[in-house]
Amino acid sequence: MTPILVTGTAGFIGYHVAARLLEDGHAVVGLDVVNAYYDPTLKEARLARLAAYPNYQHERVDLADADAMRGVFARHTPKRVIHLAAQAGVRHSLKHPEDYVQSNLVGFLNILECCRHGKVGHLLYASSSSVYGSNRAMPFGEEQPVDHPLSIYAATKKANEGMAHAYANLYGIPCTGLRFFTVYGPWGRPDMALFLFTKAILAGEPIDVFNHGEMSRDFTYVDDVVEGIVRLLDHPAKPDPDYDPVTAPPCTSHAPFRVFNIGHNAPVSLMDMIGTLERCLGKEADKRYLPMQPGDVAATWASTERLREAVGYEPDTALDVGIARFVAWYKAYYEV
Repeated sequence: MTPILVTGTAGFIGYHVAARLLEDGHAVVGLDVVNAYYDPTLKEARLARLAAYPNYQHERVDLADADAMRGVFARHTPKRVIHLAAQAGVRHSLKHPEDYVQSNLVGFLNILECCRHGKVGHLLYASSSSVYGSNRAMPFGEEQPVDHPLSIYAATKKANEGMAHAYANLYGIPCTGLRFFTVYGPWGRPDMALFLFTKAILAGEPIDVFNHGEMSRDFTYVDDVVEGIVRLLDHPAKPDPDYDPVTAPPCTSHAPFRVFNIGHNAPVSLMDMIGTLERCLGKEADKRYLPMQPGDVAATWASTERLREAVGYEPDTALDVGIARFVAWYKAYYEV
């Protein structure tokens, strides 16, 4: 069985994607160097769960190490790659932009080169809703321009889409970009708001509410994201037969290239999210209202029409259901 290569399997979304593929009977090669951006213990716990599957193999390799990456592709010869490893986080990018260049640009170039020489049949890679930057037309649609990123993180994700298009054009690699919208759920990232709020509320500590609560996000449950990825996996990008270089939107191409939003298409105000979390915890938050953070945006909202047209699916898990599942996992994992 030719394995599917999934990068970032010690991470939040990568772990869930790998687990789903393994449950579906696929062989998976996971790749993750396990850095210390957040608690490595949580990352190792995710990997330990994946290691229990007999058809899982792990490569502890740095994306930016070109020789090591070539070795991974030579050993496993994957024909489908789901690239989810990246340096995440808008606020971290304000202090350490060099981390984003190495992981998100150099690392992605190595992925593209390995896919090129390994004749990979489909590359799916993580982009981000942050590429919409200062756009204000809601909901965000893939046909909109994404020329004004507001952080280095967002700029690297926009660059990934451009790099993928170049390789799709030059070498015919089918490339599918995935613009994720505020993914949450069990085994989530400790630097994300839901995780930070849950930890603080249970500890009786205040939570930081930025832009004085005047924010909204298209919260998307992780299992819904995984479903979208799995469905797209078996539908490689193809050239658009109706492509017109004068009028075509940037999400289509004469090359085998495309991008999709994967979001809930139902933005929720930050204060409503906090209220839902308080009800799930049975405890009120002590709120500390603060100004907007540099590089952040006031609102996100995903149009999911293109995803629905392509694979007949759009995320549908209600926020109260998803948060309840996260809280149950958090209490069990941390023995609260």
